[in-house]
Amino acid sequence: MLKNLITKIRKTLHWESAPKPDPSLLPNLYSHLRAFRLPLVLTVLMMFIGTLGYVVIDDFSLMDAVYQTGITFTTVGFGEMAPISDAGRIFTITLIIAGFATFSMAVGIMIAELNRGNIVKVLKERHMLYQIARLKNHFVVCYHNDYTIEVTKQLRANHIPFIVIDPREDMETIAKQYKYPYYLQDEPHTEKAMLKSHLSSAKGLITISSSISDNIALIASVRLFEKEHFLPRPYYVISSAEHLRDIEKLKKLGADTVVSPTKLMAQRVSSMAARPDMENLLEEFLYRSDTPLDMEELFVPKFSWMVLKKLKETHLREIANVSVVGVTKKDGKFVAMPKGDMLVTSESKLLVIGTHKGINMTKSLIRLRKKPQELSYV
Repeated sequence: MLKNLITKIRKTLHWESAPKPDPSLLPNLYSHLRAFRLPLVLTVLMMFIGTLGYVVIDDFSLMDAVYQTGITFTTVGFGEMAPISDAGRIFTITLIIAGFATFSMAVGIMIAELNRGNIVKVLKERHMLYQIARLKNHFVVCYHNDYTIEVTKQLRANHIPFIVIDPREDMETIAKQYKYPYYLQDEPHTEKAMLKSHLSSAKGLITISSSISDNIALIASVRLFEKEHFLPRPYYVISSAEHLRDIEKLKKLGADTVVSPTKLMAQRVSSMAARPDMENLLEEFLYRSDTPLDMEELFVPKFSWMVLKKLKETHLREIANVSVVGVTKKDGKFVAMPKGDMLVTSESKLLVIGTHKGINMTKSLIRLRKKPQELSYV
């Protein structure tokens, strides 16, 4: 009854406990604490023998015997609880020597384990997994390299959460140097790494390894992970290809977007040569995080009120202050700079340009089933 009441109160006040990682994913701490078993057993045994000795030899009460054993065993030197016989003093000396030996051994074991660094490493990893379990709509970035450094800078500037996974031993040092808030030292293509990175709640995965085999393995593993875990929506997978011939190969394997540094550089150089005055247009208006201008492709669902309406009838410019500069139809055909008489069809995509606030408003308008009231005043 009380438990149900507490549950209702928490639900009413929206008091939700923080998500926790699967216990099977947490590194085993107990295996690194096995060395402390012997000192712990000896300590308990010494306390038991000491208590029993004081009760039998000097007829101490149980509480006095426990206390006398504790202060003697730990060599704190508080003195005697009551007069002790000669036999009791010999027993006390033996207990002091045994206590000193036990504590010396325990300290030696503790220093040795701390020097190995295993306990600290495990505790840090457990803490990191608890933090990662709270993430939602994040990106999993696989492998650390020069591309990763630049990509994570942009993600951080746009307040997009991300995790970097790399198997190298110095991953903690790298994470501190390049300000990765969340990281894992693991092979990214393994199922355990995907579970640790909380991939089930992620928005997508970015694999930008210089090795095509690494990218292939990751794309295949992610798509297999989707099928095995029956996820409601597919991940958005971004990959890179050093050679142009690998772009189509990665797309066929399941990558949504494949970026080729060679192709991007060629496009940028040719654009600069053809239109020098337009050199910094994208950087100035679209790629900067502080620009008021934004561009995004918005999906039109079947239930949207906009379906089979003319673009000019949607009045997006008047309501949200955005402009539709392109339409991608369901069959993949792209129409640039559509006219106002063009019909909005279901499952098409509208390429919209405007302010960040206006694009968010447009998203909300598109998802409505009924015609919005704002159109009554336009």
